[in-house]
Amino acid sequence: MKYLWIILGVVVLWVVYAFNRFISLKNRAHEAWADIEVQLKRRYDLIPNLVNTVKGYATHESSVFENVTKARTMAMGAQGPTKGHAEAENMLTGALKSIFAIAEAYPDLRANQNFLSLQSELSDTENKIQAARRFYNTNVRDLNIKIQSFPSNIIAGIFRFSKMEFFDLPDNDVAQNPVEVKF
Repeated sequence: MKYLWIILGVVVLWVVYAFNRFISLKNRAHEAWADIEVQLKRRYDLIPNLVNTVKGYATHESSVFENVTKARTMAMGAQGPTKGHAEAENMLTGALKSIFAIAEAYPDLRANQNFLSLQSELSDTENKIQAARRFYNTNVRDLNIKIQSFPSNIIAGIFRFSKMEFFDLPDNDVAQNPVEVKF
């Protein structure tokens, strides 16, 4: 009888440890997603200033500005690390490329200090988004491995812990050719 209580105690301690580990992994993944959202918000906040700066030089390119604004709105409206959100961010990246393509045709714009500053901030933000995305995906990977591994998958099933989605760019072309903001 004494051994039964010892075994039961060990099992209970293991269940508590496994549950707390799942909570820790889940919270790390949510924290990592919050880091991505901070960087995306920074990016969204830079875009109107960039569009207005370029508009001052290239007023006849209104369709490009509309596309950037539309893509920004779609990306801002997307929620969570879903495939749809990644696709919206992908569209925004493509729209930003068109802004920088326009800038190529305007030497005065490329020399504008405000434009250069925005360009530098956007480049820095894109790098931070990539780093935050890698950090998020690493945490999601760790959680998903724990959920799928035996015997922790038993605890995951009992307490209904579910796998989380990675935040990946769906289009390989964009993944291989990130936004280029240098001239």
